[in-house]
Amino acid sequence: MKKTGNPYLLTGGILSALLTAVIITGFFWTPYSTTAMNAKEKLQPPSAAHWFGTDNFGRDVFSRVMQGAGTSFLIAALVVVIGCSAGILIGSVCGYFGGTADLILTRICDTITAFPAILLALVIVSITGSSVSNIVLALGILFIPSFARVVRTQYAGIRNLNYIKAARLQGVRTPRILYTHILPNTLSVLVPAMTIGFNNAVLAEAGMSFLGIGIQPPEASLGTMLRDSQNYLATAPWYALGAGFSIVLLILSFSLMSEGVQNLDAQN
Repeated sequence: MKKTGNPYLLTGGILSALLTAVIITGFFWTPYSTTAMNAKEKLQPPSAAHWFGTDNFGRDVFSRVMQGAGTSFLIAALVVVIGCSAGILIGSVCGYFGGTADLILTRICDTITAFPAILLALVIVSITGSSVSNIVLALGILFIPSFARVVRTQYAGIRNLNYIKAARLQGVRTPRILYTHILPNTLSVLVPAMTIGFNNAVLAEAGMSFLGIGIQPPEASLGTMLRDSQNYLATAPWYALGAGFSIVLLILSFSLMSEGVQNLDAQN
């Protein structure tokens, strides 16, 4: 029997929609202030008043998760936009033209990827400052090589196909060939790369905040919440579970969406 439906896409779509709704709401409204402290309510367990309990300063964990997840989502999305846009430009030139440009740009990308990305990001942010813009810029630059390699490989394999040769013979301008004729045919591998990049960016931002070189208190960050909750794992496990579960859901939802899109491509 022929299988119908796409459970990955359906599940990922539902999770992504719910998370997006919570994140967008968190930009404008949270049940409680994310910075106001209340010593009388510190480390309260989950209840009807505080769904995820409270932290060691009496702040509502759910409210801080809403804001922290929004920050992680925004940073990861901007990192993917920067890395993917620059990666497409570099990869398309390298893959289509080859030659010296390909050699130089490939070597630059190899040099960047020779060092651990998170270590380079920590160095850059520690020098420039731990603002959101600096974190986005640092991670965006470090994510360029991975996108450039994916695009370069696709362009190198497509540039000599008959329809591209025909377009050149008809006098079609090179930019139009690069981004109208070839780019759409790279989406089958570019979309999964973007999903992986998004997930890695979420983990990178959380890791930087966990190490103390990321989003700074009193602003909420999932990584900072995980770091601060270490001393309360035995007495207040909900403090860590709220932030950790949010990171898992963010990554899982977009991974399922990517798997679902790939299954659609395979079926077509």
